[in-house]
Amino acid sequence: MKKKENKQPLADENQQDVVVEAQSEETITDEQAATDELEEMKKKYLLLYADFENFRKNKAKERIELLQTAAAGLITDLLPSIDNYERALANAPEGEISEGIQLIFKGIVTTLQSKGLKELPAKGEVFNADFHDCITQYPAPSEEEKGKVLDVLEKGYTLHDKVIRFAKVVVGN
Repeated sequence: MKKKENKQPLADENQQDVVVEAQSEETITDEQAATDELEEMKKKYLLLYADFENFRKNKAKERIELLQTAAAGLITDLLPSIDNYERALANAPEGEISEGIQLIFKGIVTTLQSKGLKELPAKGEVFNADFHDCITQYPAPSEEEKGKVLDVLEKGYTLHDKVIRFAKVVVGN
């Protein structure tokens, strides 16, 4: 009878091993599922974080650009007055425009330049449609002046390297 008693506990141990193995397999699959879910959540977090960083950088860039060009409308409205003053100065007899008025004008121009306003070079330059607006074409006096700006009718300006007014020019043909 002792032999029978020994065999039954062996059968019970085998069943316990099978149960333990089944439980450990379930635990492994649960742990794997949890690990997979965690990895997926990490990926989503990193993508969301990257999107937010891009959004933040774009907004900062837009804000800087807005601050730089906020006065563009006002400066554009002042440009005809600057042109008129320069024409008056060029055509006025010597001493007609006082030195004080000239100093005031220079102060205004200096202030506008400190805000990022720059005059576009035009006369003698090769015609560039990105900066110049061709009003008319004249025959070039020499072969080397073909395709170049012969005269400037209205100066062009940039504000922080962005064209706010194209130079109106005459081009040699």
